[in-house]
Amino acid sequence: MQATWIWIGISIYIAIALVTAFVSREGKSESMSDYFLGNRQMGGFVSAMSYSATTYSAFMLVGLAGLTYSGGVGALGFELIYLSGVTLVAIFGPRFWLVGQKYGYVTPSEMLGHRYESRTVGVITALTSCVFLIPYAAVQLAGVGYLVSGMSDGAVSFTAGTILATIMAIVFSLVAGLRSVAWTDSLQAIMMVISATLVVGFVVYRLGGAGEFFSSLSRDHSGSLSVPGNGFFSFSVFLGLTLPWIFFSISNPQVSQRLYTPRSMGDLRKMLLGFMVFGFIYTMVSVIWGFAALQRFPDLATGDLATPMLLASDLVPAFLGVVVMIGIIAAAVSTIDSIMLTLSSMVTRDVYRTIKDDSTEQQQLVVGKLILPVVAALAFGFAQLEINLIAVLSVSASAGLLVMVPPIIGAFFWKRGTAPGVLAATVVAGLLVLMLELTSTRLLGQGSGVWGLLVSIALFVGVSLATPAPEARAADFLGHVKEKLREHKAV
Repeated sequence: MQATWIWIGISIYIAIALVTAFVSREGKSESMSDYFLGNRQMGGFVSAMSYSATTYSAFMLVGLAGLTYSGGVGALGFELIYLSGVTLVAIFGPRFWLVGQKYGYVTPSEMLGHRYESRTVGVITALTSCVFLIPYAAVQLAGVGYLVSGMSDGAVSFTAGTILATIMAIVFSLVAGLRSVAWTDSLQAIMMVISATLVVGFVVYRLGGAGEFFSSLSRDHSGSLSVPGNGFFSFSVFLGLTLPWIFFSISNPQVSQRLYTPRSMGDLRKMLLGFMVFGFIYTMVSVIWGFAALQRFPDLATGDLATPMLLASDLVPAFLGVVVMIGIIAAAVSTIDSIMLTLSSMVTRDVYRTIKDDSTEQQQLVVGKLILPVVAALAFGFAQLEINLIAVLSVSASAGLLVMVPPIIGAFFWKRGTAPGVLAATVVAGLLVLMLELTSTRLLGQGSGVWGLLVSIALFVGVSLATPAPEARAADFLGHVKEKLREHKAV
């Protein structure tokens, strides 16, 4: 595809997204809650679309399609298990929202620090999130780089694509914080699902229709329709990939922070239902997209090239290819700016405020805005490593965040949980995951997320039982949740 088409499409997208971002502004943000949570006034539809765009990033049409190309139908099972894991939001979503309303939490790490009566817990969990989320943001930038480079046959470089995505994420985040990000996310989510669905239907039609499409797949690539098929999805690989995904909705702070933003419990429910519908459609589209690329280009060097090659082929008219490309870029940018907002709010709220205890909301907000481009620059530097297989790297980043799952569950369901237990689980298990990932080690054939979660559970429970619990805080926290949930059920 000619680079001119790509630049025209990107220019139109930027213009529309910028207008949307500026229109979403409602005066000057003067508090952390207003800037980073949209003043907790997000409606159901906007919340659902923003949650969807934040969650389904470049990972889907680039990463999941590439994983389908490389490993076959096991990728569908992997993603459907993730979608099933989102039902955790039905359990934890109301609880996050209720305590956020009562205590004014801005970040999930602030919630953990308060619940376990330890600012150190807030600092450590915030820094742990930075360690594992910056590589995940880099994955999104790399997705854009691979996309524009592959579609233009190198005329637009990988670096140019990542620079473009970085600048867009910074601008959208700085315009009005979460409010502008949420509205641009909504635009992007609609663009993502409609464009991808229409074009994948067109591609299947060009390949002979649904009947011929699956007959050809069964005939020429039969291994792709079974598990482990070509051997890619062994049990240990499948477990290592799916475990971080099951708990993604509560372990990844850029996602769980969105649980504070709906204006009511009803809007929270609409957010979850809207996301489930969106997620199922986008999952099926991405998997079919990977199968289409497998049929047309069976000998690609890496699955990450499946989508760029398919969009640049004669199967997809240039105009439709550009539309899908914009949808993928939009998906990546929405995830990057959400990560930037979350990490900057965590560093400000949980680290800076601990160091400067007398800081005002306005000072914290200034620091948070200054940190945004720093996070973006770190993600950009990591993206330049050009690590292949985006889907696997995405899961590896999320594997590190699994170590905070036991403390999060304990915050709502175990009054004996303690700050030393959280610190031991987060630090020791987090370092273990980091070491296993950096050395590419698979103990007993299992992925780092499996060991990280097991060690985190053992340390959190063991150390908590050996140390005194914050009984008064636990009683107040858990009592409030129980009382309010009972009231909402009665309505």
